[in-house]
Amino acid sequence: MSEFDPLVIYGGSFDPIHNGHLRIARRARDAFRADVVFVPAYRPRWKSPAAGFEDRVEMIRRALKSEGNPSFSLSLIESERPNEVSYTVDTLLEMKKRYPRRELILLIGSDEANSFPRWKDSEKIVRLAKVVYVPREGVEVDPEVVSHYEIERLDGANPGPVSSSKLRGLSLLDCPASVIDYIVDGKLYFMADLESLLSERRLAHSISVASLAYSIALHNKLEHPERAYQAGLLHDVGKNAGEVTSRDIVMGNYPEYKDYPSYALHQWVGAVYAREKFHVEDQGVVDAIACHCTGKPHMTSLAKIVYAADKIEPGRGYDSRRLIRACLRDYYKGFLAVLRENREFLSAHSLGAENPLTEACFELYLGKEKKEK
Repeated sequence: MSEFDPLVIYGGSFDPIHNGHLRIARRARDAFRADVVFVPAYRPRWKSPAAGFEDRVEMIRRALKSEGNPSFSLSLIESERPNEVSYTVDTLLEMKKRYPRRELILLIGSDEANSFPRWKDSEKIVRLAKVVYVPREGVEVDPEVVSHYEIERLDGANPGPVSSSKLRGLSLLDCPASVIDYIVDGKLYFMADLESLLSERRLAHSISVASLAYSIALHNKLEHPERAYQAGLLHDVGKNAGEVTSRDIVMGNYPEYKDYPSYALHQWVGAVYAREKFHVEDQGVVDAIACHCTGKPHMTSLAKIVYAADKIEPGRGYDSRRLIRACLRDYYKGFLAVLRENREFLSAHSLGAENPLTEACFELYLGKEKKEK
């Protein structure tokens, strides 16, 4: 950072940081030709973060490293006042001391703009920094507040539908892979709900499937590969529902499959749990969960990837490296190779005949290729 340049102060709880935050930061950087400093709140006045300060800081570090943008940096200035509530005015006063010749720009959300008159020393804040708000869909900014404090609007900022609360609940997973890994490894946020639904072994399998599905989507340059991770992580959440409960759920939501064999029911139960327990709004993710076991005709690219990843994840106990490499090179050809092996396995064990979805899937994608006998 050099003197005389503007400096954007981007504060918040970042619980956790996500791609929406990064998109906003990029837009602010471009709009003001400025460096952007992420300032995580140590003890926010208005909320109690679900993750501790150290965890939130580490996720920001990982996100910024993934971003690789020299204009972005992290400041732990608010942790230097550990016995105090984090007040923005105190942060700005300290920033003014450290960067006396920089123009400070305070970036806030539109909901925060409406509450700005209740901020400590709000009149002093606008003398220390230019305040700029990011529009948020569904939030109308009070024109009197904006006018009185001369708060500017950051046009062109599109964070997308993601929010920290949606990420904490796993309804969306729009954040850097390094952050996802930290959440999963650290058992933060949604991991408690997954642990309540899955055995330790089944959860390990789901994490492995999610990681493999993400890698396949990334190597094949699919948009939003985090959707593959989300579907992989949730694909087996219906596994332990029990026979009676599973059939009731399938009857109420997928009645056309009510008579399918027991081993297949968890995919539809999982789809229902994804919608109702995890509030997943992405129908493509739900649909991928709903056919990961049996397959079906006319599967989406996401569904093909999750199906293949589930069948060939390394923890299954057989050498699947050849199939994994095939999927990484070309997910569609890899999916076909996985289908062939699965058909041979089912045929050798006299399975699958009672499952019309699987037979229809084989027929569409493999046609009349010779079956292994």
